[in-house]
Amino acid sequence: MARMDAESFGLPVVIKADGLAAGKGVIIAGTKEEAVKAIDDIMMDKHFGDAGNKVVIEEFLQGKEASILAFVDGKTALPMVSAQDYKRVFDNDKGLNTGGMGAISPAPHYDDKTAAIAMEKIIIPTVEAMNKEGRPYRGVLYFGLMITENGPKVIEYNCRFGDPETEAVLLRLESDLAEIMEAVIEERLHEIDVEWNDDAAVCVVMASGGYPENYEKGHEIKGLTAAEEGIIFHAGTKYADGKVVTDGGRVLVFSALGSSLDEAREVAYRDMGKVSFTGCHYRKDIGLLR
Repeated sequence: MARMDAESFGLPVVIKADGLAAGKGVIIAGTKEEAVKAIDDIMMDKHFGDAGNKVVIEEFLQGKEASILAFVDGKTALPMVSAQDYKRVFDNDKGLNTGGMGAISPAPHYDDKTAAIAMEKIIIPTVEAMNKEGRPYRGVLYFGLMITENGPKVIEYNCRFGDPETEAVLLRLESDLAEIMEAVIEERLHEIDVEWNDDAAVCVVMASGGYPENYEKGHEIKGLTAAEEGIIFHAGTKYADGKVVTDGGRVLVFSALGSSLDEAREVAYRDMGKVSFTGCHYRKDIGLLR
């Protein structure tokens, strides 16, 4: 049935594992044969485990991506500054989808007009619909958008801070995050002003070799104390025998602010050049490909 459903869409077509697959259960098939193979890989060969017991088949949206996080207190939604995620594992958007190999903020293609449309057509209706269903939401809503010729379209939702967009977005936050969280809990977001700086932010993921498929763990990470210009977020690391070692696919996130995206990326990559571990891998075009 899934194969027949895939044939009813145009090409390319998007094949997704319906369960939780750590951001990796998405395959964009450019041909009918690739679509059939993707379905077999997910459902028959269990490339994403039980997450692939069901698949979702979707129209392929053409355009530029933007990630919008919003504080929501059940009634009021306050969008954060925009970000753009880089999901493909290799430079020039090649290779498999990942949980994210880096991000920039602001998203270059998310202008004021697009933001107004997204607020009116997507963000507010989402909050209102959840209330109508008796599921009022308080927290952070993540809107993964594609900016198409026909305006912004929703690719995905999440009920959390998105990674790695958050490592770029929160660097630009001037207000106290704890105070915003309290306003969310107490349903008084409408009473506060959330302030952001005008800097640009870039974050780059250093991943284990082989990610997002098979990769090794336990390699010592060297040079961490030498990288001090930006901020390093630890993701897949642990402390073992007096050393910091790798313990996941996405290991470290190097984040930096600058007066421009070019300036911010220079700082992030300069820090990254001082850190290494066996098999480490990262994209070199974060902030360049826009």
